[in-house]
Amino acid sequence: MAHFIVEYSANLEGRIPFSDMFSDFHDYASGSGVFPLAGIRSRAIRCTDYRIADGRDDYGFVHMTVKMGSGRSLDVRRNAAKNLFDILCKHLNDITTSGYCQVSFELKELDPELKFNKNNIHELLNN
Repeated sequence: MAHFIVEYSANLEGRIPFSDMFSDFHDYASGSGVFPLAGIRSRAIRCTDYRIADGRDDYGFVHMTVKMGSGRSLDVRRNAAKNLFDILCKHLNDITTSGYCQVSFELKELDPELKFNKNNIHELLNN
């Protein structure tokens, strides 16, 4: 399982290439051997209520959270996090070089005792 959740400030609406970005996340994740394809999903959440630093209107933010199932080593998680952050930054390059934007990233490992799934896509994709 991997959930890619991107929150972003409303002033970046229309400037983030989500389709290409999500495609790259999925291509990396499914080819990494770390994440089963049927459990990968991406979503973007536009934040209309926010304040950044001293409140200037031209500040933006993008925060990505990756949620993954437990059981992978720290090295595997670290490598995945670095590669996914690099993909994120690549797709935000025009934004971060032409204005003010905070980009942050975190990877969370989910507790297997507190996570429940029902996913029949695994059966469809045989993994």
